[in-house]
Amino acid sequence: MSRATSTTTAPQGIFGGISARLKEGRATGWGVFHGGSRAMIIGGLMLIVSAFLPWVVIPIAEQSFSLRGTDGPGIVTLAVGFLAFAGAFVPRPMLAVAHALIPGVLVALITGAQIVRIVQLSATTGSWGGLLPGMGLVLAVGGAIVLLRAGVRMWRTRPTAA
Repeated sequence: MSRATSTTTAPQGIFGGISARLKEGRATGWGVFHGGSRAMIIGGLMLIVSAFLPWVVIPIAEQSFSLRGTDGPGIVTLAVGFLAFAGAFVPRPMLAVAHALIPGVLVALITGAQIVRIVQLSATTGSWGGLLPGMGLVLAVGGAIVLLRAGVRMWRTRPTAA
């Protein structure tokens, strides 16, 4: 009991007591990480990388032109990707859930709108296959799914107040 009170009453200093959390984590194996850290690191990196890849590919006469994610909504994807990545290192469970669900939902809405727009333009012009989803759009959808799954899993296993 004295060991637990000594770590909570110790001064946290400028780094927020990260060394104390790392020491406590050695006993449990987690440290500053939580149950969704691995998925949030992977999902956040997927969103960050997807912003720089092509989101829409337009094949025209033996050439293909592409629109990168940073040419449009990929900027938001980049920003929330960093938010999700940072959430992997947040030791508070409910804050970590927010760091997973907010970027996951936002990117799911953005990519869903992009896919609807690709289908809409293909249908109105009658040129199916004229606009194709690029690797960045596919990677952003995958990152959103990983983050949503991690957020829901952390929400279900959150510690409840006694």
